[in-house]
Amino acid sequence: MVRVRFAPSPTGPLHIGGVRTALYNYLFARQNGGKMILRIEDTDQTRFVPGAEQYIIEALDWLGIEFDEGVHLGGPFGPYRQSDRKPMYRQYAEQLIRDGWAYYAFDKPEALEAKRKEYEAQKKTFQYDCNTRLQMENSLSLGMEEAQRRIVAGEPYVVRFQFPDNIDITVNDMIRGDVTMNSRLLDDKVLFKSDGMPTYHLANIVDDHTMEITHVIRGEEWLPSAPLHVMLYKAFGWEGTMPRFAHLPLLLKPEGNGKLSKRDGDRLGFPVFPLEWHDPKSGEISSGYREQGYLPQAVVNMLALMGWNPGTEQEIMSMEELIKLFNVEHISKNGAKFNLDKAKWFQHEYFQMLSDEEVAAYLEQELKARGITASHDYIVRVAGMMKERITFPNELWETCCYFFEAPTEYNEKDVAKRWTSDMHIHMAKVVEILNTVPFEHDAIHKALLDDYIAANGLNTGKVMNSLRIAVVGRTVGPDMITLILTIGKEETIRRVERAIEKIKVNS
Repeated sequence: MVRVRFAPSPTGPLHIGGVRTALYNYLFARQNGGKMILRIEDTDQTRFVPGAEQYIIEALDWLGIEFDEGVHLGGPFGPYRQSDRKPMYRQYAEQLIRDGWAYYAFDKPEALEAKRKEYEAQKKTFQYDCNTRLQMENSLSLGMEEAQRRIVAGEPYVVRFQFPDNIDITVNDMIRGDVTMNSRLLDDKVLFKSDGMPTYHLANIVDDHTMEITHVIRGEEWLPSAPLHVMLYKAFGWEGTMPRFAHLPLLLKPEGNGKLSKRDGDRLGFPVFPLEWHDPKSGEISSGYREQGYLPQAVVNMLALMGWNPGTEQEIMSMEELIKLFNVEHISKNGAKFNLDKAKWFQHEYFQMLSDEEVAAYLEQELKARGITASHDYIVRVAGMMKERITFPNELWETCCYFFEAPTEYNEKDVAKRWTSDMHIHMAKVVEILNTVPFEHDAIHKALLDDYIAANGLNTGKVMNSLRIAVVGRTVGPDMITLILTIGKEETIRRVERAIEKIKVNS
């Protein structure tokens, strides 16, 4: 059975690049009838941020990315938080040492810094590897007896992986094909720290193996570490069950030069986190897609197509369609630029798919917050009429306010352009027509546009836009007669008479 995992670190809010990684894992798992696991990788306790784990769970739940097992669900391969699995990692580190794949290292930070400066003076870069390890303080240079003495004495140490000298290591990547690197280019990474916690590299491999993960789909920033991970599977004798790897391209800045960051979002005015984030340390608040009014299905569709395509021109796809169409081989090797206009386009398209009732629910919340009451049927009617003009729910009031409140001011530029000195005469005639003809579309249209405006050779644009100014306060809105029929005869007449009085005085 296909088993994939999303394994974030609780070091802050979840970046949308991480969301896309979770999404691709989810699509792959569901398409193959497999399992999706949420594992929290909190081995670096110094970077732990309170609330981050719950934020990750809430964000993915909002987006409809579901898990079968995980830190919040439990399951047969738990626990699913690495700090809760702490006792098991030491035995694996010690196994690597016994089998000659790792060693104890006692180098103090100042000694490592001195070695780096020594190399810099020679215009070289220091790397703790097969060429330098015997120059350092470790169980290879000191001998195991001395190493054990130091450990018993309580001296701090780490466990480093011991790469064989001068071998080619090949990673078979589902997106990039074979990626080969020579071991002389790789440093002996730390696998285990003296505080009893493993580093990402050891814990990641042990957990993936013991949780029977079959495919590792993660960001390309982990590609340089993949040779080490392949070698760890070899060192443990787990090559036969090693998962397949797929390293995803980066999400790039809108300009395309570098990884998309929070700073880019702040600079250009868009979120890079799914939900609003309140930093517990600085108190800083970062915007989220949910709080800005994005629909989760729009965010999912947008992210799915940032680095992947179905091989067709289709752009709007439900989660069910994405699951059906997803193919790892169609993931690009190149980074995908973030496009704010495209994000808004997806949001608009999905907002139009909402029912009139769903849009009305947003509008009702806005009206309630403003202390405005209206019948549910009326609100639904307005929502259905106006939703095509809306991209985000927070635009509803600005777009629909004149259906619920008469204007108290009139746009000066619109008045100057449309409201001529004799316009009060024409508006009085509008009131007369509304009072005398049947209050339905065809009757009003004939009496106003044909029998009055056209018959008297008047400028249709000026008269009808002046009527719109009287009713709305500015020259925006739907078909004028439809608007009149919606707000009602009495309210329309009341607004026109008030405009006659007020605009005449101001002109």
